[in-house]
Amino acid sequence: MIAAGRAGWAGLAVAAALGCAAVAPEQRDAPAGPGAPGGPGGDATEAAIVRAVDASNPAAITLLQRIVDINSGTMNLAGVREVGAVLRAQLGALGFTTRWVDGAGFGRAGHLVAEHRAAGPHLLLIGHLDTVFEPSSPFQRFERLSDTAARGPGVCDMKGGDVIIVHALHALNDAGVLDRMAITVVMTGDEEHPGEPLAEARRALIDAASGAAAAIGFEDGAGDPRTAVIARRGASDWLLCVSAVPAHSSQIHQPDVGAGAIFETARVLDAFRDSLAAEPYLTFSPGVIVGGTTIEFDGDEGRGRAFGKTNVVPETTMVEGDLRALSLAQLEHAQAVMRAIVAASLPHTRGTLRFKEGYPPLAPTDGNRALLQQYDRASRDLGFGPVEAVDPSRAGAADVSFTSGLTPRALDGIGLRGTGGHTTQETGNLRSLPVQAKRVAVMLARLATGTKSAAP
Repeated sequence: MIAAGRAGWAGLAVAAALGCAAVAPEQRDAPAGPGAPGGPGGDATEAAIVRAVDASNPAAITLLQRIVDINSGTMNLAGVREVGAVLRAQLGALGFTTRWVDGAGFGRAGHLVAEHRAAGPHLLLIGHLDTVFEPSSPFQRFERLSDTAARGPGVCDMKGGDVIIVHALHALNDAGVLDRMAITVVMTGDEEHPGEPLAEARRALIDAASGAAAAIGFEDGAGDPRTAVIARRGASDWLLCVSAVPAHSSQIHQPDVGAGAIFETARVLDAFRDSLAAEPYLTFSPGVIVGGTTIEFDGDEGRGRAFGKTNVVPETTMVEGDLRALSLAQLEHAQAVMRAIVAASLPHTRGTLRFKEGYPPLAPTDGNRALLQQYDRASRDLGFGPVEAVDPSRAGAADVSFTSGLTPRALDGIGLRGTGGHTTQETGNLRSLPVQAKRVAVMLARLATGTKSAAP
């Protein structure tokens, strides 16, 4: 198994030597401190992990370029599968049993699942294969800007994170500890535009999370290498529909006519704001509104049309928005408040409110904090300094949230650092690639062996 893993990297290392300049080892920017592996008081296995990451870094950059150059916009099903095939081969070479979960049942390409069985705690690593850049986008290729930076579609969000998973696993293999580790890797193919029904689209991830000792996501987080994510707000959509009595505008507010649909909608939205806007970490936003005598709205396209006249009391309105909460309790409370507001309709109006299934919240639990402490400890021991939790208001929804309640510990946002995510200026900090790989590989080794305060 070890030989196979090294051989797999070797082919990429040759390509790196021919086509890409290698990034210098990270120790030049963050020298190893007294407790760092290989330094005074260091651990021989962890020192071997550090050496393996440095030796394989050119190959990791080549792998990153290879998969960034494959368009894998969520709806480019063939491209998502192609990226999955490249990473599947990498994981297979490390002794993982791999399979492709077909996505026909939820309208997407599917997911890559790889399992490495062993005794000890089961660890779940989470990535995603798709990007927001479909084949129609002008942004298609990996561009090396310097020895330490590269621009490309998905370089940070999150093909860089996928490469860090592979990079860290290769280092654990080369250090001789992977054989003793129970790890499942799930890389979804539709994180940027999830398939439906959502429960089916996330079944593979949910199944993998059940019983796992920890779940670790490799999104790019807030882009700051000094941070990681222990809490994410859930995200779901809501749809408000209001109907009223149509009449000549001169009769509006009369006892037999009422306020009309648009005034009632304004009342509801203002009451939402007045009742909920002060709650920490809770956000709700009406993203689109259509109102008049008759309306049309296409939710998939986000487009609508309305017909009405200034001398007619409007008969109908529709508002679509999103709702984000930090915990399930906060989400349920907000939904209850919103339903009560809608139910208290003005005379001769009627409103209905529906909530669409969405990404669940990842609450900041003690277990998540303990896992961050372990990651922070690994970072400090490696000489890279402390790591703190990202403010949840800066952390959007992500796949790791589906592990909430299924595993006692979760951590995210430890992928490749960079800027400009979801834009044509998405740029990865290649200097962070070996740093993140070392941090996570050392943490995984400690979690698997129970060393260095691995237990919360």
